[in-house]
Amino acid sequence: MSEMTSTADVELPGFRFHPTEEELLDFYLKNTILGKKLRFDIIGFLNIYHHDPWDLPGLAKVGEREWYFFVPRDKKHGSGGRPNRTTQKGFWKATGSDRKIISLSEPKRLIGLRKTLVFYSGRAPRGSKTDWVMNEYRLPDSCQLPKDVVLCKIYRKATSLKVLELRAAQEEEMKQLDSISPCSSADTPTQHSRQVVFKQETPEPESFQDHKIPDLQLPVISADWNQDPFWTQTNNSSWLSALSPTLLNF
Repeated sequence: MSEMTSTADVELPGFRFHPTEEELLDFYLKNTILGKKLRFDIIGFLNIYHHDPWDLPGLAKVGEREWYFFVPRDKKHGSGGRPNRTTQKGFWKATGSDRKIISLSEPKRLIGLRKTLVFYSGRAPRGSKTDWVMNEYRLPDSCQLPKDVVLCKIYRKATSLKVLELRAAQEEEMKQLDSISPCSSADTPTQHSRQVVFKQETPEPESFQDHKIPDLQLPVISADWNQDPFWTQTNNSSWLSALSPTLLNF
C-alpha cells in the first residue's frame, strides 16, 4: 500500500469514535470554525435539514449508534432569527433550555452550549414524535466567530425494557382481538332460518278457545218407540209382556 494513501480511506479495526462534549466543542468545533485543518477527516459538513433523520447514518463518515455532522446555521428570518429546522417529512423541535458546557479542567470556563431536539413527523405545530434525537453543540454567543457553524450529534433514543414489554403486550392483545372475528352478516340469516324451522317443527300450543272440538255424531232415535223395528219385535216378545208398564215407560 502506498504511504501517500489517505488515512480516511483506511479502515482501522476496532476504531470507535466516542468523543466527550468538551472534545467536541473545544477541539473539533473550535478548530473547524477557525479554519484549522484536522489531520483526520472524521466529521463532515452537511446540511442535515435537507434530509430526514433515518437517512443521516448513511451520509455520515463514521459512526455506529451516533452520527456527527458540521452544520451551517440557516437563519429563517435573517440575522439573529430562529434557524430553519424543517425537513421534507417533519421538523426538529427543541426540548427545554440550552445547557451550559463547562470545562472539566477549568470549572469556571464556559466552552459552549448544548441544545437537545427531537424529530417530529408531519408539520408544526402538530406532528408525531419519533425516537430520533439531536444534540446541537455551539460555541458561546460571546465568541466572535468567522463562521456560524454548529456540531450536531444524531442518535436514536434507547427504549426502556418496560416500554418494550408494554408494546409487546399491546401487540399480543391486538392479535387476539383480530383472531376473534365477529359474526358476519351472511351468518345472521342462517341462524334466523334455524329459529324459524324450529318454530315450525314445534308449534306453540293453541289456546283453548281457538281449539274447536268436532260435534259428536250420535245415532238418531225416534221418539215413537212403536214405529221402530227393534222395539216392535221386542214389544211382541213374551218376556217383555211380564215387565211392569212403569219400567217400559221409563
